[in-house]
Amino acid sequence: MPVAIITGASKGLGRALAAALAGRGWDLVVDARSAGPLKEAARELRAAGQGAGRGAARVVALPGDVADAGHRAALVAAAGELGGLDLLVNNASALGAEPLVRLADHPLDGLRTALEVNVVAPLGLIQQALPLLLMSSYLPSYEEFAAPAERTFHDSGDDNGEAYDSHPYTENARNAGLSVSPPYMGTGGAILNISSDAAVEAYPTWGGYGAAKAALDQQSAVLAAEEPGLRVWWVDPGDMRTDLYAAAVPDDDASGRPLPGTVVPALLRLLDGAAPSGRYTAASAAAATGEVSVR
Repeated sequence: MPVAIITGASKGLGRALAAALAGRGWDLVVDARSAGPLKEAARELRAAGQGAGRGAARVVALPGDVADAGHRAALVAAAGELGGLDLLVNNASALGAEPLVRLADHPLDGLRTALEVNVVAPLGLIQQALPLLLMSSYLPSYEEFAAPAERTFHDSGDDNGEAYDSHPYTENARNAGLSVSPPYMGTGGAILNISSDAAVEAYPTWGGYGAAKAALDQQSAVLAAEEPGLRVWWVDPGDMRTDLYAAAVPDDDASGRPLPGTVVPALLRLLDGAAPSGRYTAASAAAATGEVSVR
């Protein structure tokens, strides 16, 4: 069975993606800072695999903080005990200020926390997980559980598609620097880093969080260039109705925002299509049709 680590999996997008993977036969290592909600999520994830007729998914739930190096090591060790690691999802996040405030008022300790959780911790986890990811036979093992999908990715057609280069290093990442070689698709594992439109747009009060996500984007792009044997995706999931957004902007009515589960089909599309490394958006319309917008 393929194995995934998903951080921040007790609720929101992390939990929704974990449930979808469990239903496809994946074994999971999941974490969150709160033990109670994580334990409840783990029960749901095991049932998701069983409900799909595959038997209960193996789920290791480890409460802890991704900013803690010992906790990160425990996550990777648990994946190794399940047989390896095929997908690492860096989903856990921190705003830096709750509610969000203008940069003039942003607490510096809060910014340090945002950078630690959104940038330093993902890299630390990637460093720990890299040996297992490089040994992964990700694509062959995954195709046993996923229906074949066309490797087609559709441009979003919005203004940002022209203003922002989705992955200026894609050619190097895919061809490993060989100008005459065909596109290189590694058979190792995949890394999915959850980004935000605040990484590329200047929204008032989102400066600290946006700066952290922008750093995560650049870190992901460099990683993709350095590790052509892996797939590295950094994805803006779009607006969602989550506890994180409620904490960021508590006075905003989020009832009309889509639930995190609506984004999951777009993320699965990356897996099914063996998408090349790059920055992707997963707009709600694209998620509903199974299409992924790349920008």
